[in-house]
Amino acid sequence: MKHLPNIITLLNLVCGCTAIVYLLQNGIAIIETGVSPDNPLGQQLTLLPERIYLAPLFIAIAAVIDFLDGFIARAVGGCSEMGKQLDSLSDVVSFGVAPSLIIYQLLRLSLAKETDGLEASMIWLVPAFVLAAAAAYRLAKFNLDTRQSHSFRGTPVPAVGLAVASFPLIYWTSNVEWVLDLLTNKWFLYLVVLILSWLMISDIPIMSNKPKSFTLKGLLPQLSLLVFAIIAAFLLQWLSVPLIFGCFVGLSLLFKKQLE
Repeated sequence: MKHLPNIITLLNLVCGCTAIVYLLQNGIAIIETGVSPDNPLGQQLTLLPERIYLAPLFIAIAAVIDFLDGFIARAVGGCSEMGKQLDSLSDVVSFGVAPSLIIYQLLRLSLAKETDGLEASMIWLVPAFVLAAAAAYRLAKFNLDTRQSHSFRGTPVPAVGLAVASFPLIYWTSNVEWVLDLLTNKWFLYLVVLILSWLMISDIPIMSNKPKSFTLKGLLPQLSLLVFAIIAAFLLQWLSVPLIFGCFVGLSLLFKKQLE
């Protein structure tokens, strides 16, 4: 039973890898058709259904697993340093690399709208992976920082990953034109990467699900976030996710002294 928490943690990693697979499927495949005078290479491009929308689902499942594995570890007495390291390594993939690929694909859509955008240099896409680098730095910092028991120092990587995971769902379900334009605007995406990366590697106190006290005052940041999340989700559906993330950070700053 002591290995059960580590197995569950690795399921987080598997979900992150699955999300990456769906993000890399661009809807085009090469099939062999046989050599002919009209087709000397014997190959043909065919369109396949894109399933990028499934990537956020697996990132969300990874988040649920990430939330539960700690409880399971404590329940079976399986807490260990190895489990802590496995958790961080899994989080890098599920909430660092996979969300970076979401930004990467949205940047590709942005460039495709421009003249000769399909021939644009790779340098325009590389900033997407700054998010993954910041996530790795944040997790390494978390493993070494003993202050983060009742609050975090810097925004948790899963929170950032879930915020970015909502982007494809917003893009494919929203009918609001300015929202769609923002999600395929490379300068906006660069700004998102910059802000989210800074939030992860910063030292600002961020609320956790382990408040210092269970009094009304001690729980006020979490309760305020819960009320906002319920109202926003009801009114705005998927668009509520980045707003809830913004509220999460804003409330943490508002209650900074209480969280320190």
